[in-house]
Amino acid sequence: MAVLPQKIDMKPHPRPHPTSRTPLIVGAGAASPSGAVFNLSTTIVGAGIMALPAAVKALGLIPGLLAIAAAARLTESSIQMIVRSGRVSSPKPAAAASYADLVGESFGSAGKALTRACVVLNNLGMLVVYMIILGDVMSGTSSETTHHTGVIEGWYGPQWWTSRTFLLLFTTLFVFAPLISFKRVDSLRYTSALSVALAFVFVAITAIVAVVKLFDGTASMPRLLPEMVDWNLFTTVPVLITSFVCHYSIHPIESELRDPGQMMRIVRVSLTLCTSVYMATSLFGVLLFGEGTLDDVLANFDVDLDIPLGALLSDVVRVSYAAHLMLVFPIVFYSLRQNVDGFLFPRAVPLAQDKQRFFATTAFLMALAFLGANYVPSIWDAFQFMGATTSVVIGFILPAALTLRDVHGVTTKNDRILSWFMIFLAVSTSFVAISSDVYAFFGGRRA
Repeated sequence: MAVLPQKIDMKPHPRPHPTSRTPLIVGAGAASPSGAVFNLSTTIVGAGIMALPAAVKALGLIPGLLAIAAAARLTESSIQMIVRSGRVSSPKPAAAASYADLVGESFGSAGKALTRACVVLNNLGMLVVYMIILGDVMSGTSSETTHHTGVIEGWYGPQWWTSRTFLLLFTTLFVFAPLISFKRVDSLRYTSALSVALAFVFVAITAIVAVVKLFDGTASMPRLLPEMVDWNLFTTVPVLITSFVCHYSIHPIESELRDPGQMMRIVRVSLTLCTSVYMATSLFGVLLFGEGTLDDVLANFDVDLDIPLGALLSDVVRVSYAAHLMLVFPIVFYSLRQNVDGFLFPRAVPLAQDKQRFFATTAFLMALAFLGANYVPSIWDAFQFMGATTSVVIGFILPAALTLRDVHGVTTKNDRILSWFMIFLAVSTSFVAISSDVYAFFGGRRA
């Protein structure tokens, strides 16, 4: 039988425009589920672990712990909304999408720009919070009339090189600069695993000290219920919301997985892990310090804990968590840099392919974080601002809006009910938190 010659198509195939923003992820599909769990858990367990004990102190132990669990459950639902939307939006399940791209598909360029702006403000705020905590740990902080000594300041006394500004500058140049130079988020999987381990060191030591003091009768018994006359009670909700926001990291992590279909399982494992850490830290933190729990609970560890090796344990707690935050920093910075670049250069080649733009953007954002850490007064102020504005948009409003928009016709009745509840919760808590801050500030009752 004669074989007919195949017709050869001599027409040249179109190539992508060189300025296309189609992502090119080197090594995509190589990341393991365990590495993804560590990276996502590191994104979540950052500064929230330091602020939540103060939130639980204000809410009371029982409502506070229940509120942490409820925030985790709502976060899981909102992430499921964006993961599902990403999978039905493309034959390749969100393999090359970002959170902003997903919102842009439903709400156009305005929605994409809003998402990027919120992620930029939220992540930059979180980086400022991390650096504030590092400054508190290394150089100390003051609350009203009390000065809480930092680790380096305590070891060597007040020196020019133990000042807050110098220590943060040293950390920026010799710790952050190398870590934020990686161009793939999966490259940080080992530092993320170490950061999670360091968080557990902090929790374990806090738990041991609290149990010892509980048995010898020197622990501070916390309030089980809130004082309803406390106006600052309403400012705890933004702190809870901000502590779980990780939505901007979902798509970069998912895009590098060997099996993107495992993403929700990874999310559930990470949220379970982080919720356990949050609840344990909050419980043992308020047991240790009671009504004296500071906005940054790490600053409470500047004293001898009145148990054997108490002074040493205090230093280990602070140093371990400072190291944890240093390793969390590049994960949050990664999403910040990607969104800033997408906002400023929407038609340029991918950032990882342009070394000059990559390093210029990196240096500019790092300088902003450094300046913010030297001028923002406390982590509570930063948490309240982000929680009442950008965090509720990223974590609740945008996932709910995507579900209600339902451009692919996959939303159920229960999804719509949950979406409206999330929008109501987000708007109402933001309004109350901002109003309470304004009232407390002008009424002279600011905490």
